[in-house]
Amino acid sequence: MKKNVVISLLIMACAACTSDNEEIIEPMGEAEPLTLTILPEKVGTDNRFALELFQKTCKFAEANDNVFISPLSVSMALNMTLNGAEGQTADEMLTALQAEGYDIDDVNAYSRALKDALMKVDPSTEFSIANSIWYRNKGFTVKTPFLDVNKQNYDAEISALDFSSPNAVTTINNWCAKQTNDKIKEIITNIPDDMAMYLINAVYFKGIWTSKFDKDDTQKEDFRLADGKTDKVNMMRQTGTFNYTADETAAYLEMPYGNQAFGMTVILPNEGYTVADAIAALTDEHWSDITRSLTGCEANIRFPRFKAECEYKLHNDILPDMGMITPFTDYADFSKISDTPLSISEVIHKTFVEVNEKGTEAAAVTEVGMSFTSANPTPPQPVDFTVNKPFLFLIRERSTGIILFIGRMNTIKE
Repeated sequence: MKKNVVISLLIMACAACTSDNEEIIEPMGEAEPLTLTILPEKVGTDNRFALELFQKTCKFAEANDNVFISPLSVSMALNMTLNGAEGQTADEMLTALQAEGYDIDDVNAYSRALKDALMKVDPSTEFSIANSIWYRNKGFTVKTPFLDVNKQNYDAEISALDFSSPNAVTTINNWCAKQTNDKIKEIITNIPDDMAMYLINAVYFKGIWTSKFDKDDTQKEDFRLADGKTDKVNMMRQTGTFNYTADETAAYLEMPYGNQAFGMTVILPNEGYTVADAIAALTDEHWSDITRSLTGCEANIRFPRFKAECEYKLHNDILPDMGMITPFTDYADFSKISDTPLSISEVIHKTFVEVNEKGTEAAAVTEVGMSFTSANPTPPQPVDFTVNKPFLFLIRERSTGIILFIGRMNTIKE
């Protein structure tokens, strides 16, 4: 991937008047606030998931890599999969999704309401959420209620597919390309023999800045990279009134799209602070404080034009680090999908983003692969632990692992 892009802005003090040479653009009417009638408080837990997923993704990425994810895409794909989970498997998925305390009916109803609301809030912005389920059509039976609940709540397209056919990979990839306007053309390269099902979410966004940048004002400027070196980049420029706030760690500026239902909030670390510091400070409570304190301010903006494409194997480190462990093992319980034992073998997340003078185009695809597992995995057997010879022992503080005492016992005395 390309090296980290630290967003460059020059923020001026708030002023009452606009620049004389500022291009006056007639604003379109502002969007009505989006109100969810079903579990509106769950937006908070979704944002908590989004920020943790971002922090974990950054944690496992190379230090100078770009990182770009769609938490919405990941959560939608996992929510569909959650409809097939039982017991500890479901509990760990809910924990990772920051949805503890909600049952699956709550998650489904909320997802349905959120999907519908987001796709209607700004007619001037192209925004779509699409879901699909593809399953092996030979030697594998999927339970109808599982398919029905995902059709009803996620508008999932259901397809029984011959996974052994050379056309199967192309069929699935073509669906992803279509849903992302050809920005993500490939999510799988082959179908393993033990793959039973793919659950796929695709999100596409194309928003035009409410206040566009003039391409004639774009100039080459130095950009300071994370390693201290500089590079020449195309820096866009404009002056206008934007929502802005700042704290000890960073400055925050919001650039809206279309009817201002959607917006990009740019986080610029203050001098003496790094992107890592800003990420560490970005809790859901802090994010709520930031969004509440954004106020209109006159700003001179210098913002780089950029493009990025990223891919993550969320099953390797990221989701397990968020509490999802059992779903990836032979002890996973997806008995609501099929009587055939299944586990999650992969969660692949691909993204695309391009930002220019007109606006932003972004896309994401999340694929959850379900594989066959052992029919009846043997539960772990208790070990025999008879301390009948010299031994060592340690006493520690468990949360940190710090050792308080350590000893060796060669003889036993009372």
